[in-house]
Amino acid sequence: MDTDVLTPHRPAVPAGDDPLWWRSAVIYQVYVRSFADGNGDGTGDLAGVRARLSYLKDLGVDAIWFNPWYPSPLADGGYDVEDYRDIHPQFGTLAEAEQLIEEALALGIRTIIDVVPNHISDQHPWFQAALAAGPGSPERERFWFHPGTGESGDGMPTDWVSSFQGDTWTRTTNADGTPGEWYLHLFTPEQPDLNWNHPDVRREHEDILRFWFDRGVAGVRIDSAALPVKDPALPPLGDGDHGPGDHPHLDRDELHDIYRAWRKVADEYEGTRVLVGEVWLDDAERFARYLRPDEMHTAFNFDFMTQPWSAAALRGSIQRTLAEHEPIGAPATWVLSNHDVTRPVTRYGRADSAFAFARKRFGTPTDLARGTRRARAAALLSAALPGSLYIYQGDELGLPEAELPREVIQDPMHFRSGGVDPGRDGCRVPLPWSGVRPPYGFGAADGVDTWLPQPADWAPLTAAAQSADPDSMLSLYREALRLRCDLDDLRGESLAWLELGADVLAFRRGDRTLSITNLGAVPVPLPAHRAVLLSSAAIEDAAGCGILPPDSTVWLTL
Repeated sequence: MDTDVLTPHRPAVPAGDDPLWWRSAVIYQVYVRSFADGNGDGTGDLAGVRARLSYLKDLGVDAIWFNPWYPSPLADGGYDVEDYRDIHPQFGTLAEAEQLIEEALALGIRTIIDVVPNHISDQHPWFQAALAAGPGSPERERFWFHPGTGESGDGMPTDWVSSFQGDTWTRTTNADGTPGEWYLHLFTPEQPDLNWNHPDVRREHEDILRFWFDRGVAGVRIDSAALPVKDPALPPLGDGDHGPGDHPHLDRDELHDIYRAWRKVADEYEGTRVLVGEVWLDDAERFARYLRPDEMHTAFNFDFMTQPWSAAALRGSIQRTLAEHEPIGAPATWVLSNHDVTRPVTRYGRADSAFAFARKRFGTPTDLARGTRRARAAALLSAALPGSLYIYQGDELGLPEAELPREVIQDPMHFRSGGVDPGRDGCRVPLPWSGVRPPYGFGAADGVDTWLPQPADWAPLTAAAQSADPDSMLSLYREALRLRCDLDDLRGESLAWLELGADVLAFRRGDRTLSITNLGAVPVPLPAHRAVLLSSAAIEDAAGCGILPPDSTVWLTL
């Protein structure tokens, strides 16, 4: 890839910028294909995002995180990157991305981009060169090419398990048509894994960071951050009994040298350029290593997102999360969903309200009224916690998961499960902005279908309809984010628990602000307070101290 041409440094931080902005920021995730369509072709694009920046400003966000917006065959929604120094032509141009970064910054909104270090697209020039060069070539050393097992090499080199189900190795064909070596891909065959023991791979990614930081990007979200380094001996998974840092391809100790180098790059720039890791680990001590002062700034807290609607489960997750972060002084992150996860309105309405990829199935019953109540309560609960808050596009509208017809699904998780898993497209349906029928103001021209179909009953959920309703999910989010910004208590990092019953989560933030969530089946009386700041449901018995209904959250001033 060409690294010679870089634009000059651009204004990258607002005047009077707070170097610690990231510790309590509200970050909005934009899945570009589904946010807004600026050219009428049915696919979201950067023109659509630019036209809706005022919406994000009114919502009250501090930064936007963009899923991969680079040229890609879209075998996995853009996480198969073909070129990190350009924009997918469906989305726009590099010049438009630069304009978007500047226009957002003028509104006080920073930009965070996605980098995928574990793999690239099989259409990337590096991989195409590796295929053409053949076995034993320097080009293949950037990847994990390996002979197969058995006399004829028909067996896969390892027993490693794919994150997407299915095989982790694909066999190549030699120039003469004979079966060749195998290459490793922990995801789809279109996403060959990079060899991070190779200096070209390390140097290239550091150059990619500089390329985007030079264009004013305020941070990088690191996809599958615990996966890139592999044991070069390619040992078997076996029974899975591996010591800390000794797994063949997960959370290896060598990763930390990579992220220390990335942090040095980020620290070269004016203002705080943040590194945010997608780190799925159960071991709290191993997780905390990624957040040491010379590595990442923050990492996603997925434990909270996966919990069922249970006071004990959610409190336990909050306590674990804060305990993991406290020794290293890093802020926690709070997220209810993302582009990979069943939306909260649907998830919280199910009998099993926890989230696990392995349990996704077609036709799972859900009570959307109950799910909506709980999603409203969860929104206030998460917004009251200390640290940074992530909002996935459409959650502020209370969108449910769309159950799509099988024939329109594009997600590889669906196909690699043999059609059992509905995949992740149900949370990636284009947003409804206005109107009473599809495309709901998304921007698709007359007669043009959106890239995924929108449900026919989303008219009440459009941004326009909800803006006019003070009791809507959108209005709740806007007010919650306003208070989160305005109240010193909610900007701080202290949290003290109060005991109000086994089904109640109650904690004080700062000196005077109290958040109470009733996760039980019966109303609970509120403690003495001076005022109700915000509630996810109507507070009963307003003449007294008040009664908090089930599945609801209230913020009080003491």
